[in-house]
Amino acid sequence: MTLVLDASAGIEILLQREKCVLFGSIHEDSDWVIAPNLYMEELTNVLWKYCKAGLVTHAQCMELAEDGLSMVDDFFDAKDYWKEALAEGIKYSHSIYDLYFAILARRNDATLLTNDKTLHEMCRAMNIKSLC
Repeated sequence: MTLVLDASAGIEILLQREKCVLFGSIHEDSDWVIAPNLYMEELTNVLWKYCKAGLVTHAQCMELAEDGLSMVDDFFDAKDYWKEALAEGIKYSHSIYDLYFAILARRNDATLLTNDKTLHEMCRAMNIKSLC
């Protein structure tokens, strides 16, 4: 299975949160894990917030970021599909950030792994495979 990894799912695995085992299993069973470049920004921003709040040290933050980035086999540049993401965002009145992940899944006949229930529901409306 080809998997698009959303940053919210990556964080679940990295921080060993509630869905860590489930998401980790799905991730490990995937043949190819992909994400838009935006994954890097979203993941590191969440980790920065954890560091700022004192929940992880600077060193832990850097290590978690490296681990999170290594969970993805290939990254895709948003410049290649921004028009499609924007059009769908307008159509569905949904965050364009999320649409980059959804469109990447649709374009690659992949399954989107996310911890975002709203994104999961939107994918269902768009007939895009997703797990939450």
